[in-house]
Amino acid sequence: MSASSEWAKAPDFAGQPTRLEAIHAQTVVDKAVYLDDGMSDVECRTCGTCVLVRKNSPAHTSIQWTTDPARSCPTFRDAVADGHSSALRDGCPRLQESIERAVMEGVVKVGGGAN
Repeated sequence: MSASSEWAKAPDFAGQPTRLEAIHAQTVVDKAVYLDDGMSDVECRTCGTCVLVRKNSPAHTSIQWTTDPARSCPTFRDAVADGHSSALRDGCPRLQESIERAVMEGVVKVGGGAN
């Protein structure tokens, strides 16, 4: 296979600056939609740690920590102190309870955007 006919995962549009600009602009929009839109602030009712939460469905919860959980959440801090990685934890049950309460109170919408 010659260098000019090699398969590429996606075209690079190197000779099309207008197209490159449009792709970049859409990538910025996509990033906001997939990572930021619909996130609601939820504060843990036990320790006060604040996270960003989105419920895409009753079974799917996205959580973005705004702080290092090993520093702000006692459950994660204790796990790290015991020699465990915070990355291997399923989460904090007290934070999960706070998220469930936020859903019941309408602070976090299931399948919808932020309030």
